[in-house]
Amino acid sequence: MRVRLNKFLADAGVCARRKADKLIEEGRVKVNGQPARVGMLIDPERDRVEVDGKLIKPQRKRYFVFNKPCCVLTQLGKDPRGRKTLDEFLKRIPERVYPVGRLDYNTTGLLILTNDGELAQRILHPRYKLPKVYIALVEGRVHPKTLKAMKKGTELEDGFAKPDDVRVIRYEGDDTRLEITFHEGRKHIVKRFLAKFGHKVKELHRIQIGPVKLGKLPPGKIREMTKAEVNQLKHAVGLKD
Repeated sequence: MRVRLNKFLADAGVCARRKADKLIEEGRVKVNGQPARVGMLIDPERDRVEVDGKLIKPQRKRYFVFNKPCCVLTQLGKDPRGRKTLDEFLKRIPERVYPVGRLDYNTTGLLILTNDGELAQRILHPRYKLPKVYIALVEGRVHPKTLKAMKKGTELEDGFAKPDDVRVIRYEGDDTRLEITFHEGRKHIVKRFLAKFGHKVKELHRIQIGPVKLGKLPPGKIREMTKAEVNQLKHAVGLKD
């Protein structure tokens, strides 16, 4: 069965389809020793596909939930400054999986890890409005008037931002613990949004992406998604099972 080359690369966990097309355009992909073309079809059983000289083989698709601890970089490979990266936690997974999106160095919580490039691309695409739920501990007590203003949204330096939902969980001394949900993934959007209202984020923890919940998974631990979770996630972004 012949498939598009970019789909094969995405299914093999190399990258999403768009980035695969870019790799092809840059001449970094070869099929049977010859430079590949965008849009070409291949036979995964017979054709030899290489990216940057490395042979690419089909992988079974894997889907994991990871509870990222504090002070870990959301990247694969070693950090020049010696900081911990995801590699330390993925040693027992034989397939090459990668994180869907990022969490800041000091931000903790849910990361989805997969080698399903098509799904990863859709999770990140704003078109599908997949909600991401965070628990934020902020400096100061968030008063009802401020909370009401937060729900209406505000202008940030890169455009208007409005959470899907925000609520006070409880007050902790002079601080406030909030639950806040955004479906967009602009850089540092939660921290920047809350700072705009005068509440600096002290701790940030992601607990949910779409239908996938972190639950009671301990920090630094990984679990494989259930079939039901994978199907629900695919359905949420318009993919068939």
